[in-house]
Amino acid sequence: MPYSPSEDYLLQENPNHLGWIEVICGSMFSGKTEELIRRINRVLIAKQTVKIFKPAIDTRYHKSDIVSHSENSKGGIAIENAAEIITYVKQGDIVAIDEAQFFNSEIIDVCQHLANQKHRVIVAGLDTDSKGRPFGFMPQIMAMAEFVSKLHAICSVCGNMAAFTYRTAEATSSIFIGADEAYEARCRNCFNK
Repeated sequence: MPYSPSEDYLLQENPNHLGWIEVICGSMFSGKTEELIRRINRVLIAKQTVKIFKPAIDTRYHKSDIVSHSENSKGGIAIENAAEIITYVKQGDIVAIDEAQFFNSEIIDVCQHLANQKHRVIVAGLDTDSKGRPFGFMPQIMAMAEFVSKLHAICSVCGNMAAFTYRTAEATSSIFIGADEAYEARCRNCFNK
């Protein structure tokens, strides 16, 4: 993983305990959940408390845990709507949210509120949908965030860097939960073919 100077700041002791939002985004199979789990593990090594959330709609690998495509996981709380997050968070908690693109507009206010209450908020999600358009409220969260990490996958067609998610399964809904049986990572050229 490339060096990120912003990550050094995240690890420093901060006497003012400032809150902020950091976003991990990219296409499917780019390692977003894997990176979220890596950051959670570092928080736990530092003996800090973290609350982990995901939308209840995502039951691909587990009902409540966040699980990467490579089957790494962390125990989490599945919620129906973003406002529920605030009821679980205590002072000093770090908040990790996976698959944020599936939440409604409340997720924006929840992230802002938590950061303003001096929480570190780590949000992971798809930045674009399977048609290449901005997905859900991720663009707004990215715009408010202090830190944004865009990850890339490998194109399943040509092997180049992939920034797009291509749906291979038939579906009429814009939200279709799936994994490698329904989606592929594609570079711009292969996505547009």
